[in-house]
Amino acid sequence: MAIRFPELGFYTLPGRVSDPRPMLDELADAERLGLGSAWISERQDVKEAAVLSGAATVATREMAIAVGVTNPNTRHPVMTAAIGSTASSLGGGRFALGLGRGFAMRSDMWGLPRVTRAMLADNVHLLRRLWAGEKVMGHDGPAGKFAYLSLDCTVDPPPPLLVAALGPKSQELGGRVFDGILLHSHWTDAAVAACAARARGAAERAGRDPGAVQVWSCLVVACDLPEEVELRHVVRRMTSYMQIPGYGELIVDANGWDRAVLDRLRAHPVCQRGLVDAMQLSADDLRSLRDVYPDSWLRESNAVGSPEQCARRIADQFAAGAAGVVLHASAPREMGRLLDAWAAIRPAERFAGRSPVPGRS
Repeated sequence: MAIRFPELGFYTLPGRVSDPRPMLDELADAERLGLGSAWISERQDVKEAAVLSGAATVATREMAIAVGVTNPNTRHPVMTAAIGSTASSLGGGRFALGLGRGFAMRSDMWGLPRVTRAMLADNVHLLRRLWAGEKVMGHDGPAGKFAYLSLDCTVDPPPPLLVAALGPKSQELGGRVFDGILLHSHWTDAAVAACAARARGAAERAGRDPGAVQVWSCLVVACDLPEEVELRHVVRRMTSYMQIPGYGELIVDANGWDRAVLDRLRAHPVCQRGLVDAMQLSADDLRSLRDVYPDSWLRESNAVGSPEQCARRIADQFAAGAAGVVLHASAPREMGRLLDAWAAIRPAERFAGRSPVPGRS
């Protein structure tokens, strides 16, 4: 169960699921294969991040557990801080917490304030103060107005904080304030490079060490899989994001792609039936969606093909400036040959002595 690849993580329970228990098998497979971190994406169904983080922490011994991500407007800051202190203490410092803005429409429906970049930054400052054992009195800022906040404990080391950053301004915020940045899936190498440069520049202007802010890319992987599985992992997942107003535009714009393709995709008869991740789709449905995409979109923003081809795509993300790569869509049991191929070309000296905890050097 030794960590062989601290620079690589994987998303557990990707997409829409009805049963969280397969996570335990995924974690066992991932730790056996030597992956450095398991990332938990939160949904308000059976994927509540705090519960899954606790379960994942006790189910593993060496892997880092990272929430990627939760929204700061759904919990009181002390409750968010308590998740970090509890999970970090439970796992011996193996926990990292990711924050993101989420969907403005959902915040409106729930009667919550929309998450702004100022709110994210204010929450970061509060969390760090609380984990340092400070008693925060008379706080009045974007995160809220609080007479008194305290955890009555000190967390050492405190969990690194990462931000999900789709747009340039959020990426700059990551460089100024956070320990790391988590990119969305389907980012091309050029988009990863632009984010890394943007984050480093913002960190330097803020008087921080630009090399200390980690950029984690998210790479959808379908390595040596049957066509129908590959279609589910790549085309279905990509389309589920492209359907979301605002998300699709941010991905397309970050990659310098043509928005006309996005319009054609959303007008496709399959997409007109509803959200693709909530429907039963046939292989023919997925093939028809695949045919809307230019081949370059699928090839340049995912890792598809032989183990050697997929390993080179991982290398490309690191060459573009990523500090870590989260492997997405595929389960660890589908990654064995890919990780063997990665080990054959991996620059071991670059990752020697590195912590598997995202955001921690």
